[in-house]
Amino acid sequence: MPVTAVTTDPDSLTLSVVADFTAPVRRLWDAYLDPRQLERFWGPPEYPATFTRHDGFVGGLSAYFMTGPEGDTHGGYWKWVAVDEGRSFEVRDGFANDDGSPNTELPEGRMVLEFTETALGSRVSVTSYFGSVEEMEQLQAMGMVEGMREAMGQMDAVLADLATFAAELPTQLQLIGDTRARVSRVIRGTVEQVWRAHHEAELMRRWMLGPDGWEMPVCEVASAPGERFRQEWRNLESGETFGFTGEFLEGERPVRAVTTEAMTTPEDPDGAQSPVTRNELTLTPVEGGTLLTLLITYPDAATREMILATGMVDGMETSYLRLEREALVAA
Repeated sequence: MPVTAVTTDPDSLTLSVVADFTAPVRRLWDAYLDPRQLERFWGPPEYPATFTRHDGFVGGLSAYFMTGPEGDTHGGYWKWVAVDEGRSFEVRDGFANDDGSPNTELPEGRMVLEFTETALGSRVSVTSYFGSVEEMEQLQAMGMVEGMREAMGQMDAVLADLATFAAELPTQLQLIGDTRARVSRVIRGTVEQVWRAHHEAELMRRWMLGPDGWEMPVCEVASAPGERFRQEWRNLESGETFGFTGEFLEGERPVRAVTTEAMTTPEDPDGAQSPVTRNELTLTPVEGGTLLTLLITYPDAATREMILATGMVDGMETSYLRLEREALVAA
C-alpha cells in the first residue's frame, strides 16, 4: 500500500496522510490535475468518482460525485485557494447536495496537498484542517481515514498506466450521465497559446476547419460575459454552409471559458430551431503540453446521441492536429 503514515493531531485539528510512489513528481502531480486520472483513485473502489468540473487554478472550482454499488450518489466540491504548480495546492473541500450546491449540514474543511521528490520517486502529503474537534471526530466516524487509504491504494495502477493518458493520444470521448460528454486531448503547446488559438479570429481560421476542403468566412469572437460569437463554414467545392452561434457566459483567461452553442443553417440563421448546448472549456498545464477538456451538456440523451453520431469527435481530432501544426506557431 502506498500510504506510509497517518497522523492525527487534536491540538492543531489536523489529519495528515503521507503516501509514497515510484513515479516522478510531475507524473504524480498530473494525476491529480487531470480529471480522467483523478477519477480512477479519488473515491474508494466501491465508490468511484466522476468529476464534472476540475479547474486547478486559484478561484476555481472542482465538482464531483461518487457512485455507490446501489447506484447511490454522494457529491463533493473543492474551492481552489492556492496553486504552486508541481509542488502544492490548497482547496476548501466539502460535501455537495444532489444539485451540486454545498451541503451546509456537513462541515467544509481545508486541505493542502504537497508533492516532493524522494530517493525512490515521489511523495504526496495530504493535510486536512478542521474547524473543531467535533468536526474532526464526525468525519473520522464517517470513515474518512479508511476511505483515503482505499482511494490511495488505487494510485499505483494509475501512475503506472502510461498508455491511457499519453500526450500523443488522439481526442478522447467520455460519456457522463445521460446528457453530458467530456472531450479530452493534450495539445502540444502552452496554456496561453491554446487559449489564444480558441479566442483570436485570425488563429481560429487557421485550424478550426474540420475535414479538408472547408473555409471559415465568418469568425466573430466572444471572450467576455454577455458577448456573442458567430462562426460559419463553407465547403469550397459545393458551397454548402453551416455555423454555430452562442453566448460567452463566464470565464477566466487563459484557463476556462463557458459558452452556449447552437447550430445555424441558411434556413435557420439564428439557430432558433437548433438544440442549445452548454460548453465548458478548461485548459490545464501538464507534462507534454496543455490538457484541453471540453464538457458538453446536451438538452437530453437523444440530442447527445444524434450529435455525437455525426462524427464530431473525429472532426475535432482533425482540427486539433491542424491546430498543433499551423496555429500554435503563430500563437
